Amino acid sequence: MREITIGDKTIRVRATPLALLFYKQEFKVDLVGDLISMQNMTSDPSQFDALKFLQLIWAMAKADDAKGFPSFEAWLSGMDSFDFADADIMTTVIEEATDGFFRGGRK
Repeated sequence: MREITIGDKTIRVRATPLALLFYKQEFKVDLVGDLISMQNMTSDPSQFDALKFLQLIWAMAKADDAKGFPSFEAWLSGMDSFDFADADIMTTVIEEATDGFFRGGRK
């Protein structure tokens, strides 16, 4: 579990199987597949999909505290802005997803 700050809100994100389920239920696609497609952004920033990134954050935040968590659209409407230039948010979210979904046999 890691924490990120969006605007004045602290959000806890957790990469668990529950996040995979929430992502699939809400967006009808596989989270890991979308995460792998995001890897292209390191070599070609024009491939970055901001909406997929926000979807990833939403699913991992919901996995941390599902009870009463808003739909994706309601969650977005509660944000005044999002700074995609904030390297800390980007790094923290990708590290959590990588550590949680690609454990590589760690125990």
